[in-house]
Amino acid sequence: MTDRYQQFARSGLGRQIVRRLGLPNPTPLRRYRPGEPALGGPALVGAAEGGRLADTVHAVLKSAGIEALTEPVTEPSTQAEGERPATSAKHAALVFDATGIDRPERLRELYDFFRPVIRTVGTCGRVVVLGTPPESAGGRAAIAQRALEGFTRSVGKELKRGATVGLVYVTPGAEAGVESTLRFLLSAKSAYVDAQVIRVGTFDAPVVEPDDWARPLAGKVALVTGASRGIGASIADVLARDGAHVVALDIPAQGDELSAVANRVRGTALQLDVTAADAPARLVEHLTDRHGGVDVLVHNAGITRDKTLGRMKEQAWDAVLAVNLASQLAINDALLEANVLREGGRIIGVSSIAGIAGNVGQTNYATSKAGVIGMVRTYAPVLAERGATINAVAPGFIETRMTAAVPLFLREAGRRMNSLSQGGLPVDVAETIAWYANPGSAAVNGNVVRVCGQSLLGA
Repeated sequence: MTDRYQQFARSGLGRQIVRRLGLPNPTPLRRYRPGEPALGGPALVGAAEGGRLADTVHAVLKSAGIEALTEPVTEPSTQAEGERPATSAKHAALVFDATGIDRPERLRELYDFFRPVIRTVGTCGRVVVLGTPPESAGGRAAIAQRALEGFTRSVGKELKRGATVGLVYVTPGAEAGVESTLRFLLSAKSAYVDAQVIRVGTFDAPVVEPDDWARPLAGKVALVTGASRGIGASIADVLARDGAHVVALDIPAQGDELSAVANRVRGTALQLDVTAADAPARLVEHLTDRHGGVDVLVHNAGITRDKTLGRMKEQAWDAVLAVNLASQLAINDALLEANVLREGGRIIGVSSIAGIAGNVGQTNYATSKAGVIGMVRTYAPVLAERGATINAVAPGFIETRMTAAVPLFLREAGRRMNSLSQGGLPVDVAETIAWYANPGSAAVNGNVVRVCGQSLLGA
């Protein structure tokens, strides 16, 4: 779906009007293309004294082919003696290890690092702050580490030109599990993920880095429900690009579109209503007989039946809860009971910011999507015991056929009411799911990451 306002804002006349009236000025986002550099320039790296992740950060940047700077490149100073020289180079990323901040007074170190360079972040640049989960820090350190959330969420609202920020809490002992997350946040794959908090925890099984970061899912089998179009089709595309054999599932009525997707990604199509009583058993049989199990399960199938609560028929309530939540629980239980989910497996749910903030006319939908978040929290320790993970994405306004049918005023509000002033694309959701699915993300468990450009809703 074309964003005509964004096109206008980039025109000669549009630039003048947008600037004079102070209107939203969305920057076209840089998205991942195979073969392109991970980052469009150097990353400036800093650390609070006593931080424990500096070596890890430098090792990851080197592995990803990203130039790491420890001092900003500056132009010859024209300032008075004693003042900081002005920076002239655009940094593609700023990365700061804040794990050493052990009391609130030391939060000044954030200011000292970022203040001189924050305006040098380039177009579609990245800011990443690394911290320790407050519950793992204790005492005044916990207070200081929790403060990082307010800092990063505010930075996300101040950054311009399509730049984004992320906060990664790394549990002590989980340093080896941070590479996949750092690569994702610093790359164009995270174009619409802004001001999110990600937790990297300890993991009993070793983190297995992919042999080829360009095809991390090579040899894996991925099941994607609701795969015939929109976000589901994009998920199938991205997982196949990353090397997975994709089993694309949707209802029989979507058979033609489903077959087209399966053929495009060189996967297989499975026509099945996930709410059918025998659906879990049929899935167990299919995945066992045809593929010997499954490595990645993406619960993307979902429906809406919107009405305000007082006007909603019980069939609309029941249908939405059945597709969006109950079917997922039944499938999870069946696959786990039959040991169809392989060691190191991934279960990934698709929630929504409606499940976080609520929405008028969507009590059924918001309830189901909040339930998906509950599913992630409940299953996370269960999956960890099996050497597997469960996480979810929570999309905001994504440009699909469904949002194209939204009335114009509401559609424009959905697009502009975020820090990037634009809607996301299905591929943005798919890239986040692919990061969860990556074998290197074994220490990422129990997360719900919004793919919403830092939407004002539920912020």
